[in-house]
Amino acid sequence: MTQTEVRENTAVLSNYEPPQLDTLTLEVLEGRIVVLTINRPDRMNSMVVKMFEEFNTVAYALRDTDARALIIRGAGDRVFCAGFDLDEIDVITRMGVREFLRFQETATGGLAALHHLPFPVIAAIHGAASGGGLSLALAADIRLVAPTAKFNAAFVKVGLSVGELGTSWQLTRLVGPGRAAEIAYTARFVDAEEAARIGLANRVVPSDDLFDEAVSMAESIASNSPGGVRMSKRALQRNQEVTSYAAALELENRGQALLTRCDDMPEALAAFKEKRAPRFTGQ
Repeated sequence: MTQTEVRENTAVLSNYEPPQLDTLTLEVLEGRIVVLTINRPDRMNSMVVKMFEEFNTVAYALRDTDARALIIRGAGDRVFCAGFDLDEIDVITRMGVREFLRFQETATGGLAALHHLPFPVIAAIHGAASGGGLSLALAADIRLVAPTAKFNAAFVKVGLSVGELGTSWQLTRLVGPGRAAEIAYTARFVDAEEAARIGLANRVVPSDDLFDEAVSMAESIASNSPGGVRMSKRALQRNQEVTSYAAALELENRGQALLTRCDDMPEALAAFKEKRAPRFTGQ
């Protein structure tokens, strides 16, 4: 695909119409920053089958746009996401094996699609991120937390395992196998301070500043080369999954070679020489 074809297939956010959603809301801010809000505050922003379907819808709608960053937050001031709505969890027990497997593929596919968006995803977390809420937080690239934030892998409390929604893979890589095992087996809460200390969160931010800090970080990301940021995310994510140093180098080399043929690198060098801010286009 040529650069011209890529440009023609990329939707411009200024002309973007968000999809119709029931459990989520989507808002486009200035600077090509998108905000996804878990919008069930009356149910502690808990998850239902429809929400997992809408995660897929959102990711599909955004992946081919010129968005620079996505912020995920929970509606209201109580919780980020309390996991699956226990008043509706019996719908799972009534499913046959094949139906449940289809549901699992939809649910895991929704979080994986958010995780694999080509631009950075920032989770702004206040209150509880439990069970599936923890999984959603882990799907982000960066986690900013309010002092009220607390995480727990609640799966064993309802007869399930931490092998759910990518949690076992993500948690182990963030905090190490020993800490992941303790968090998974005890289902205890990890508060904001501990989360930052062990690498589960990037840093703690005052509650009143949490969203503004997330927007500020997104703006900082958006000020850099779009191609460079996207290729950086690709390299960081893919190189977690390869087992070979040589394969990691190959991926890095290919990405850098592609970026040197785009417009942003010579623009950055020219701006440096001319002592001005670069004008990145992402082309």
